[in-house]
Amino acid sequence: MKRIVIFASGSGTNAENIIKFFHNSEHASVVLVLTNNPHAKVLDRCKNLKVSALSFNKIAFTETNDVLNILKASKPDLIVLAGFLWKFPEFILNEFPNKVINVHPALLPKYGGKGMYGRYVHEAIVANKEVETGITIHFANEHYDEGAIIFQAKCMVSDADTAEDVAAKIHELEMAHFPKVVEKLLLEKL
Repeated sequence: MKRIVIFASGSGTNAENIIKFFHNSEHASVVLVLTNNPHAKVLDRCKNLKVSALSFNKIAFTETNDVLNILKASKPDLIVLAGFLWKFPEFILNEFPNKVINVHPALLPKYGGKGMYGRYVHEAIVANKEVETGITIHFANEHYDEGAIIFQAKCMVSDADTAEDVAAKIHELEMAHFPKVVEKLLLEKL
């Protein structure tokens, strides 16, 4: 049985979707959810879904081995960043090469980098009158949104779309594709 650890910073809809997707799987399960936000709604979702969840602070993540040791003890086959807003420390990435993936709410390399997350991405897409956008699932590296691309899915953007409309389209793409890409990565490594 493959083991998934999820990192999330906020609401946790992607985390919940992945947990539910693998709930009855014979191949993999989510063994832990970690968050940098002690008030994140993802903690409530995990409690309701009976999945272990912990919050941590910046020091535990970037200056000590606390989070690294939790990860090592969890023995993840894949670490999934699902709306996690902090850059992953290089020393943790080095311990889990090609095992940390992220979902980004745009078609990278466009609209990536520091500060480009959530509504900021959608607002930029609308402001620049893009005709399409989408999601990118990629390996995480030491830079924001620069790891090797694994998968992209696109959707159209109309002149009438607001940032909220774009956010809804992106959310649909994430719900439809993110768990399946996680599963595919895990099955390829079986």
